[in-house]
Amino acid sequence: MMPNAKIYLAGPDVFWPNAREAGRAKVDLCKRYGCEGLFPLDTELELAGLPPYESGLAIFRANIGLMQRADLVIANMTPFRGPSMDVGTAFELGYMTARGKPVWGYTLDGRLYADRIAADGADTDADGLTIERFDMADNLMMVGAIEDSGGALLTEAAEHSLDTHLSLFEKVLRLIMRRVE
Repeated sequence: MMPNAKIYLAGPDVFWPNAREAGRAKVDLCKRYGCEGLFPLDTELELAGLPPYESGLAIFRANIGLMQRADLVIANMTPFRGPSMDVGTAFELGYMTARGKPVWGYTLDGRLYADRIAADGADTDADGLTIERFDMADNLMMVGAIEDSGGALLTEAAEHSLDTHLSLFEKVLRLIMRRVE
């Protein structure tokens, strides 16, 4: 990673009650490592008076703009509203992969993706659909994108608190720095 790298901070953190605090803490950690953190809620958007649909498009476009400025992404891939990562974060990983940018991730759910769907080792889910069992922390497309971009996915079984997220996020930053040296 180059000095002063711009890092897009992806994840469902934007939905947390303490979203701005979490974003500021991640941005501060990036600064400590000589990088610039780009947190989606830090964009200046004028949404007042816009219908919900138009507000959504404005947010989408602002996030695309941040990703276009970014040199890489670090994604919070902790399961969100289901057994897998946030769907918006998955899009962001795909977008950055398509742009040839390194993608990195972390999750506080140390279980394999398949075990989150069926802990009993079943080959199909409750609807009779096949469960992918590739010993990966998330869907094979997400893990493959990270691997092939030169990034890494760090996993840890830990409680979901801001402190544990920040601790694992910082481990990702340290790993990125070690690969640069």
